[in-house]
Amino acid sequence: MVIGGDAAGMSAASQARRLRGPDELEIVAFERGHFTSYSACGIPYWVGGQVGERDELIARSPEEHRARGIGLRTRTEVVELDLRERRVRSRDLDSGAESWTPYDKLVIATGARPVRPELPGIDAAGVHGVQTLDDGQALLDSLRETPGRRAVVVGAGYIGVEMAEALLNRGYEVTVVNRGAEPMSTLDPDMGRLVHKAMTGMGITMVDDAEVTEIRTGDDGRVRAVVTRDAEFPADVVVLGIGVRPETTLARAAGLPLGEHGGLLTDLAMRVRGPEAGGVVWAGGDCVEVLDLVSRRERHIALGTHANKHGQVIGSNVGGGYATFPGVVGTAVSKVCELEIARTGLREKDALRAGLQYVTATIESTSRAGYYPGAAPMTVKMLAERRTGRLLGVQIVGREGAAKRVDVAAVALTAGMTVEQMTALDLGYAPPFSPVWDPVLVAARKTVAAVRAQS
Repeated sequence: MVIGGDAAGMSAASQARRLRGPDELEIVAFERGHFTSYSACGIPYWVGGQVGERDELIARSPEEHRARGIGLRTRTEVVELDLRERRVRSRDLDSGAESWTPYDKLVIATGARPVRPELPGIDAAGVHGVQTLDDGQALLDSLRETPGRRAVVVGAGYIGVEMAEALLNRGYEVTVVNRGAEPMSTLDPDMGRLVHKAMTGMGITMVDDAEVTEIRTGDDGRVRAVVTRDAEFPADVVVLGIGVRPETTLARAAGLPLGEHGGLLTDLAMRVRGPEAGGVVWAGGDCVEVLDLVSRRERHIALGTHANKHGQVIGSNVGGGYATFPGVVGTAVSKVCELEIARTGLREKDALRAGLQYVTATIESTSRAGYYPGAAPMTVKMLAERRTGRLLGVQIVGREGAAKRVDVAAVALTAGMTVEQMTALDLGYAPPFSPVWDPVLVAARKTVAAVRAQS
């Protein structure tokens, strides 16, 4: 039995079906929405017009899953787990009818829920979260029906900055209200400052150090403004991009173990820990916490890349095979118009929290040889452990050709390399693709010098 019909849940169901036929293994999956196996990460680009149709984001429809022998029940929400009797209670969201269904093995893939602060007016017409395809459709419908062209995005994380781009592409006057000192709290503040400057240059009004206190509405009940302690920002539409939390309401009520960030705790096979699970409950995707291979601490990262891998591991194990998920290094990339943003590993405050002493180095370079047409600037920041020189993290902000360079650092982190070892990496070079010294290697050389200076 699978609870959740997106990346982790349906990857698990599909992998289990590949290993075991319908006569050997019955698979039942519950999904409370209309859609399955879709790219939530692609919603901002659908809203912004780069992706033309909603169905382009769907990898496999409910009908396709059913044709492959998976008993998928859409518009059906699981409302209770009975771990002792090994059964779940579900509710048909259209009819309201409820029923109990038994299981032998249970997969929890309930995803994450958007942070929606309890503020006056937060549920007003014109205020939108963006987590599911239904959410994206509701926002697009709102944009078509709203005559005004003023949009306020609350939050400046990945979803916030991507939705700012989407609304800018739609011709809206965009204001981003962020309670942090700089946008992109997944970066160190000095790198976030580069994002702020670039977004301001695109015509986006950036408001930092501002906490929203109210969503003001008009007589018709629609949003009219976003209010902070110091100012009021007119708005015809509001998009919430404050972040997400693991959706573990069912798991918490059932007594399953949760971590510091509210996500389910699993072993390497993605089996939920603790006696309550009885050895037959697995979990994956945005509802779990995973091991950070650099800090060796549990963390919550909501990304489709991890969710799909979790599903493959779970499906292999419940289908009679064997697989493990070793952990992550925290790699993520994003963009705002022409600006590319990337990070992997630890920020400075992550290193401090883990008890690690570190050095940093920041360099400026270009995506191609400086003389080659189209060379674009980028800034690379690197963290390494003091004395040992072990790579701890990399952040990159730049134009075309910047973001995917972070993958080199992600591999180096996974391998436990030092920055000195990185300087000898045999990376590809030709003037259209890179300077003779790739920017990541330039940063590594400068970080080596910083490590030696602290020895």
